[in-house]
Amino acid sequence: MNNSERLSPAERYAASRAKVAHPLLEAFRSARTYELDPFQIASCEILERGRSVLVAAPTGAGKTVVAEFAVHLAMGTPRGKLFYTTPMKALSNQKFNELADEWGTDNVGLLTGDTNVNATARIVVMTTEVLRNMLYADSDLLSDLAFVVMDEVHYLADRFRGAVWEEVIIHLPRHVRMISLSATVSNAEEFGDWLMAVRGDTDIVVSEDRPVPLDQHVLIGSKFIDLFDSTGAAATHRVNPELARIAAAHARAPHYRSAQSGRGGGRAQPQRGRRGSNDVVTSSMTGPRFDGGGGSRMDRPAVIDMLDEKNLLPAIFFVFSRNGCDQAVSQVVRAGIRLTDAHEREEIREIVDERCRTLLDEDLAVLGYWQWLEGLERGVAAHHAGLLPAFKEVVEELFQRKLVKVVFATETLALGINMPARSVVLEKLDKFNGEARVPLTPGEYTQLTGRAGRRGIDVEGHAVVQWSGALEPQSVANLASRRTYPLNSSFRPTYNMAVNLITQFGRSRTREILESSFAQFQADRAVVDLARKVAQQEESLQGMAKPMSCHLGDFAQYAQVRHELTQLEKSGRGFESQSRAARDKRNQELARLRQRLRSHPCHTCPEREQHARWGERWWKLRRQTDQLIAQIDSRTGAVARVFDRVCEVLVDTGYLERDPSGSDLAVTPTGDRLARIYGERDLLVAECVRTGAWAGIDPAGLAALACAIVFEPRRDEGNINERRLPRGVFRTALESTQKIWAELDDLEHHHRLPGTNPLATGLAQAMHRWASGGRLDDVLFDADMPAGDFVRWSKQTIDLLDQLLGVADAQLAKTARSALESVRRGIVAYSTVGLSG
Repeated sequence: MNNSERLSPAERYAASRAKVAHPLLEAFRSARTYELDPFQIASCEILERGRSVLVAAPTGAGKTVVAEFAVHLAMGTPRGKLFYTTPMKALSNQKFNELADEWGTDNVGLLTGDTNVNATARIVVMTTEVLRNMLYADSDLLSDLAFVVMDEVHYLADRFRGAVWEEVIIHLPRHVRMISLSATVSNAEEFGDWLMAVRGDTDIVVSEDRPVPLDQHVLIGSKFIDLFDSTGAAATHRVNPELARIAAAHARAPHYRSAQSGRGGGRAQPQRGRRGSNDVVTSSMTGPRFDGGGGSRMDRPAVIDMLDEKNLLPAIFFVFSRNGCDQAVSQVVRAGIRLTDAHEREEIREIVDERCRTLLDEDLAVLGYWQWLEGLERGVAAHHAGLLPAFKEVVEELFQRKLVKVVFATETLALGINMPARSVVLEKLDKFNGEARVPLTPGEYTQLTGRAGRRGIDVEGHAVVQWSGALEPQSVANLASRRTYPLNSSFRPTYNMAVNLITQFGRSRTREILESSFAQFQADRAVVDLARKVAQQEESLQGMAKPMSCHLGDFAQYAQVRHELTQLEKSGRGFESQSRAARDKRNQELARLRQRLRSHPCHTCPEREQHARWGERWWKLRRQTDQLIAQIDSRTGAVARVFDRVCEVLVDTGYLERDPSGSDLAVTPTGDRLARIYGERDLLVAECVRTGAWAGIDPAGLAALACAIVFEPRRDEGNINERRLPRGVFRTALESTQKIWAELDDLEHHHRLPGTNPLATGLAQAMHRWASGGRLDDVLFDADMPAGDFVRWSKQTIDLLDQLLGVADAQLAKTARSALESVRRGIVAYSTVGLSG
């Protein structure tokens, strides 16, 4: 019996009406090999009606189907174009390959800052920054643009790059329809209301249903226990009583505490996973194994064995440390784990050879290629930002092809890359955020565990938390049962934004535009709540006025004098160390207030103290109300006020000038240069170019200097000893740049702006050596960082050098071109775009 035969007559009639009402959607659905979910159908119907849509749904729910329908709509017109924006270059590359497979390479382009492929195509994948820059430049590529997909739009909460999303949403022409794809957030309606306010016709579709149900488990020792109680109602979030009992018992057990300290634990056990016949496993190689009774914490090879036995592979282990991921792979390889057969190993080698053929033989050893390949052939790999992009892309492809069965990853894997698994394992529920270890938020937990369960493959996904002595089952349940998190704006005006907007709209219109940001929208909504509270408290203040009134005079006035006197008396502690003049001034004020108090008519009232008690309450509430009013004042027009401060800095530095009346601002010729410089240090770069601070520098020195500007060190990185920095013109240019930075920092603080961090020279020497043609092993030794990190910062350096080509004088632009070409070589020049099929 087919689906139509199972429907009632009324349902069949409704379905036929839907086909008539949405013929384009019906054509799209008929070409799919799977049935669309209700939220996908609802979203696509909105698009076919000519409206924009915000889709908020869990990870892996299939939000991109809505984007695919938008592509279908665009390609169904003679000239309509669609831009697909993503927050990361890796995700852009993946989407480019997927769309090129479906629509052909002639119809699909890619723009990611360092990659430009078929930019005039009708479907162009790009990072959000690229689209922002196109909007400010009024690019010709915007002609015939009909749709923009904002994938991972919840990224606008990112405190470093999130403002770019809001800039695009605000400045995109109103006729362009937006498809905003977001993870499930708790304030989707608020975000949708803002989109409606700034974009017009926009509907919201929220789905909290996972297409593949997620089972939650806790691994205590070797016991695999459900997190939630399944004895009663199916949807209960009550902690499994068995889990609570075992957790409590183990927390008290001496042998468990010993195991947690790393000194005890169970003895090694024979392994039941798929291992080679010559593999030998000893406890000295693998650390503590499970003891069969659930007493000690299982090590990774044992957990993999268990998951393999339960048919729960492939799995992603989230380890919140890059070194931890690499060490985990080494540990599993040493333990003899082998999850692949001979045919799979042969296929893995073929893919690796094809994807890595451009890597130089001399670089393979320093990149750890052979150890990496050994792990892949056993079905195990790491995935983190420090991994060479070529290696990371291979891991993603092998995992998608079900050839790699276990991946140890940092949380960056959860941000958009298509790598679902049957199981996700969390070894800890806290992570280091750059300053301290902090617990995972419910949103982070949901994002990570959302990788479990492959649509169309798995009946359910599995999230496994490995328990430790400090963990409470209820805390895990709280994380697992809260599936949403709020989306908060990180928008703030920048120097580049200011000159671009003033060029197009002038100062007053720009202020209006900035007040339409999501940041101001949220602030205004908060003001509504604050204003309501102020109104309630003002009403209470009026109610208090009656019991504190006095027939002899104005008791509110008397209470104010009494309040001022009390505050001054309290502030007298420590006045003995003040100058005699200060003490005399305070004593005179005390005497004046005491005289006013005694001479006030209410001072002789027989009910004075009763009135006074009400007066104290009144003053306490008055102070609270005044503080709320101050909060309202600070939030009202907050974004525009920051913009005004940014403009004052630009006027002081000559990038903006006031018109003769002083009522408006205009962009100067130097401001035109700033309009083409993007990044955290846009004004610093513009000032260095304007003042000639980099005149006479050679290409390698300019590359090192650009690196010092863009580099953001981690906690264990930073500035290197000055004696190790390149000498000559580079030193002079660096000192000039640091002097300009200090002057700008003082100016920013003068105008109540936060300023920027000092330049970080920790990677400058390594970048200088690389741009001078140095060997990779020497450069990575100088850099003291993984190859993937070096490549990432090299590409950031290239991006800045590329911007200099359009704003510098002829000589500096020529040097920037040479520097760019000297950095873009070897592993930095590697790209797999268009290679994967």
